[in-house]
Amino acid sequence: MGDQDSDTLAVVRHNFIAYGYSEMYRGALDWDDARLFLAVAREGSLRSAARKLGISQPTVGRRLARFETGASAVPLFDRFPEGLRLTDAGKSVLPLAERLEAAALALQGQRATPGPQPSSVRISVGEWAGDFLAQCLGEPDRQRLPDSVALELVASDQTVNLTRREADLAVRHGRPETGDLYVSRVGTIACAAYAVPGTKADTAAWITYAQEQAHYALSRWISATIAAKDAPVSTRASSMSMQAAAARTGAGVAILPCYLGDRDPALVRVLGRIAQLDAPHWLIVHRDLRRLPVIRAVMDWVAHVFAANRSRLEGGEADTPRSRAEPNSDC
Repeated sequence: MGDQDSDTLAVVRHNFIAYGYSEMYRGALDWDDARLFLAVAREGSLRSAARKLGISQPTVGRRLARFETGASAVPLFDRFPEGLRLTDAGKSVLPLAERLEAAALALQGQRATPGPQPSSVRISVGEWAGDFLAQCLGEPDRQRLPDSVALELVASDQTVNLTRREADLAVRHGRPETGDLYVSRVGTIACAAYAVPGTKADTAAWITYAQEQAHYALSRWISATIAAKDAPVSTRASSMSMQAAAARTGAGVAILPCYLGDRDPALVRVLGRIAQLDAPHWLIVHRDLRRLPVIRAVMDWVAHVFAANRSRLEGGEADTPRSRAEPNSDC
């Protein structure tokens, strides 16, 4: 980070102290609490801020209370039934916190700059894309990544804010509508219904997501299907890996991505590819980062593994022998 950014951090920290915002900051300022304060100010509620940050609402509440106690002698937010609104004191703290954020983002931008130490590139992924990319980290696909790159695959069902550099790039089901972003479609992940051999889909129980994930398209499809068939739900599980494990025990029918289910020796398709649940995936990166060599290398790797495994991802292996699960040239 340059001298100007260092000066910004110093000035902001000085201003927090000069304005009387707590002796706690004379030692070590908790930058992450300032980020949380900004999230609440921008989102307007603890619930929305928690969803944006990927943490629980009670955690946001506790940390916001800690920040308010340390940063001001009076509340920073007025509480209303419909949400939170900045007080005059909160409005005075807001530009200081934004300057902290800007300096922190400048520092984060340095993380992806090539150097003698491994560069950490953070990729925000959905569950299916993250699992697939993790399977592609071995040879020979790993050779397409520079030795100086250490990948961070961060799975979340929340869309990160690449503009504020919460991740360096993203591979997501769903194209963003706003932001100064470079977006490229890399492929489609198809899915089908799987169970142990001998299972009849018309009479079997179903495995689906937990109630908190009832808004997922997959959850809605299963709900409609079991309503039409008057079929029971045997298991609810919040992750694909738990659903697959339950299916292997014979607990019922699970919807899994074809790249996973078609290669699982314990499972067979009991329903074909479900076109309504096809998931187009997009590679998303902030335009300011896409030309950095290390980011470009990771982008090229993601595009390559999706292209090299297109048939597998789209369910084209269903009719091939089970020997397909043996190691081969693809990931």
